[in-house]
Amino acid sequence: MSSPESGSELLCPPSIWLNDFVLKQMLTSPSAPEPSSEAPGQGVGSVNRETLAVAGDAAVSVLSTVLHPHCSLMLLTDGNTSPGTIRESVLLRHPWGSSVLEVTVNGQDAQVLEKQFFRVVSDALRVRQLSWCMTVVVVSDDPAFLAAFMESSLKNLLLVWSTKLLVVTRLSLPQLQHLHTSFSMTNTVLLVVDDNHGLLECRAYVHLPYSPPDAQPLQAASWTPERGLAPTAHHKLFPDKFNTLFHRPNLAVAAEEFLPHAGLVKEDDIVSPSQIFEGPMVHLLEIMANTMNFTYKYVRPPDGSWGNKMKNGSWTGMVGMVGRKEVDFGLGPFSARSPREEMVDFTRPVMLDDHRVIARRGRPEVDPWGFLLPLKPLVWVAILTTLLIVLAIVLLLSSYSGLTSNANTDKASNMVYDYIRVLLQQDYSASLELWWERFLLASWMMMTLVLTRSYAGTLMSLLAVRHIPQPYQSIQDVLDDPSIIMIWESKSALVQYFRTAKTGVFREVGDSEKEGRIRFARGYEYYWSMDTLVRQGDHVIMAETLYGIVLQGQDFSNTGKCDFYMSGDVFLPFMMTMVGPKGSPLVPPMNWRIKWVTQTGLYYQWMEAVMPNVSYCKTAPSKIAVSTSLALSNVWGMFAVLLGGHTVSLLVLGLELLSVALRQVENVSILTS
Repeated sequence: MSSPESGSELLCPPSIWLNDFVLKQMLTSPSAPEPSSEAPGQGVGSVNRETLAVAGDAAVSVLSTVLHPHCSLMLLTDGNTSPGTIRESVLLRHPWGSSVLEVTVNGQDAQVLEKQFFRVVSDALRVRQLSWCMTVVVVSDDPAFLAAFMESSLKNLLLVWSTKLLVVTRLSLPQLQHLHTSFSMTNTVLLVVDDNHGLLECRAYVHLPYSPPDAQPLQAASWTPERGLAPTAHHKLFPDKFNTLFHRPNLAVAAEEFLPHAGLVKEDDIVSPSQIFEGPMVHLLEIMANTMNFTYKYVRPPDGSWGNKMKNGSWTGMVGMVGRKEVDFGLGPFSARSPREEMVDFTRPVMLDDHRVIARRGRPEVDPWGFLLPLKPLVWVAILTTLLIVLAIVLLLSSYSGLTSNANTDKASNMVYDYIRVLLQQDYSASLELWWERFLLASWMMMTLVLTRSYAGTLMSLLAVRHIPQPYQSIQDVLDDPSIIMIWESKSALVQYFRTAKTGVFREVGDSEKEGRIRFARGYEYYWSMDTLVRQGDHVIMAETLYGIVLQGQDFSNTGKCDFYMSGDVFLPFMMTMVGPKGSPLVPPMNWRIKWVTQTGLYYQWMEAVMPNVSYCKTAPSKIAVSTSLALSNVWGMFAVLLGGHTVSLLVLGLELLSVALRQVENVSILTS
């Protein structure tokens, strides 16, 4: 498949796995030159042969040491390799299929060449997405071709660390000096072919990361037709060169204060720029620095934010710094959210967290309806139900006991009221003649005795309890109170989330910003906001749970009281990670260190060490016991019930009097008529 517009030729479509039979059918061309029967490297004519024909066996030997059977293989040439050579190359005999891409460079200007490589790299990316893993082999003796390929591959993230690159060329090391940085920051082996003197020898080089531009690469192996591949004693092909950095570079780390993970050291205590912060994340960074062999310096974001995407597509804060490669990685920890994924790569999670509402605890007060609390609603229902059952039994037994006269009917009615009098602990005197009357009344009196004693004792205890109001247990509770102003962290992922929400409670949060109910503060300003604004009762803070615990602990250390609480409901749980630039080779070795630290529990141990007094207010009670006299405001509920009962009684009395009067008028009218 060829495209005149792009000048590139895709000899094997990257979206299809090709076996040897299909390759032979596609690559067989009547006009293609047949490969020479002369053995590679033998005779003075080898210098005129194609590079792949000369170094094909050497390339296969290099790849055989690392190529996984489930990895796909891609071959990229500059148009100087004939289809016949590609057909005969054993590079294509791979069980999981191979793809061949070709870009013609002859006489093309830089802009056209860039478009060609953009299409080729896009095809290669599709292959990588369909592959378990991928190895790319580039064959060219053109410095411009190699430079354009490396630039386009790095720009479009083809050469991530999991993708291995083998560059086969006749160019000497000085001629490839301009690609030193590109080779050093990717998983690349450079195979230099030397056949100028009639003797073929191929040398495999590895460029170490962060090495000076004029530094010589390390020779990892050599190959000759006679002895084959001979690795060196101290180096290996495709080494994990970022696991331990040989040149001990000084890396720039984006960081900002985020308690309890990273706290600022007092200015008079700073010894060096690498000691501006302290905390669990700093301990994790020190482990990485010691085991990966690098030093570091902190770079704080000018706006003090973590990073948010602006309307023009740019990013602010530390996420923007990392994505633009102004720093090597970000300390964080950052919340791993999808919008940031387009700018940075996330490491393994350091820990999990969520968000809560932080508000001021109310003043202790007695619940005026506390007299209902000794018994749960189900118990009240059971009492009334039992009373009705007992009254029904009394009426039923009375009817079977011969109490059918008017006097006996009045006696049965009085017995019904007697049971109610016993329940209400009123005086009662009666002469019971029948055995079932005595038994039933005695059982009822025993039950009410236990019930009333239990109620009285529990009520006495509850009257000594002060209730501490904690009204804001969710975001919806805050939104329902128009007098409350919310404090969110400025330029954070949360702000971007509720500003772009289309439905739900976060849409309401975004609307409340237009109503002036939201204030923004930086993370290190939260304690001041809590002490001055939230303490007044008309502000709440929306923050991470761990940060809220730290803020409560700080306030307890300063005041000795637990004046704030966190909501019971949580929202927007998230993973906390470090971040690196897209395709950064530093992320995989950092992941291993994070895994060691988190699985051994070290990070949580560090957290506990930097969070003093956090346990005092974490489970502060919502009710307290006091010894003081009761005020009318504490018991007005009982008087409300009493007044309501009298009001209902008066209404019933009025209705009875009215009914009697109407009957008298009716009787008079009947008599007169």
